[in-house]
Amino acid sequence: MAKTISAPLAANYIRKTATLDIVWVSRADAVERETLADICAAAEAQGCNLVFETELPDLDRIMAVIPASLNAQFLVDADPTDRLVALATARRARDGVFHDVARDDAMERIDRLQEEVARISRLLGDLAGHRGGLPGTPTGYISRTEDLSDYPEQVRTPSRDFTAMPRSFVPEERTLDRQRAKAVRRMLRQRRMREQYFPADLFADPAWDMLLDLYAARLERQPVSVSSLCIAAAVPATTALRWIKTMTDAGLFVRGDDPQDGRRIFIALAEGAYDALARYFEALEE
Repeated sequence: MAKTISAPLAANYIRKTATLDIVWVSRADAVERETLADICAAAEAQGCNLVFETELPDLDRIMAVIPASLNAQFLVDADPTDRLVALATARRARDGVFHDVARDDAMERIDRLQEEVARISRLLGDLAGHRGGLPGTPTGYISRTEDLSDYPEQVRTPSRDFTAMPRSFVPEERTLDRQRAKAVRRMLRQRRMREQYFPADLFADPAWDMLLDLYAARLERQPVSVSSLCIAAAVPATTALRWIKTMTDAGLFVRGDDPQDGRRIFIALAEGAYDALARYFEALEE
């Protein structure tokens, strides 16, 4: 620990100290927006990593201040092990330095978590970088908007000169989206009902829960804040934030500013993830 200092003095101290690795903001919810932005700018200029501790109601305000380019860890109602994991993740590697530490249970858990995060990051990177859609797309699949003129060998229904159906019988795209959104919300409710009969962590799958929530929200034309997505993940908020960062880095989630409120950001599905989910639910409906 180099120094404990009040928030208003932190930015100047960071700029004057060249050897800092991590800046830990223990009460980010109590720091003014301008002061927090100044701390972030100073840390980014010095190449420091940051750790922010806060409570869930203040998470959106804090996330809106932190630049996406900044390497930051977020802790919400964290326990000691969560803090150790954040510390291990935020530290900068130094060549030629060897640390001999006792292998207690907490350190073993940190190692397992880091290995799991690395494995998930590789998997998500493969998914996001797969050309032509995510793996699992049936071969020969043609999207509804694709021009069929380049597929002369495929069987197609010949054009017919039928009279158009009455408008009341033609499902509008908006109606189809609402029906699909209801089905996704029903799936999410069913997943939560399992927790009434089995331990919640037995079926924990935050990535899938967040994908479903964002997909339903897009169909409903509703924005999703960071705190709302953490709740939808059905895991501790600190764990959900790590998943959000991993999915964003992998190109499956995108960040966006709230045009009505600069103190909040929204999370949405990237186009590739949205298209993959649309194909998945179309396949379920066949």
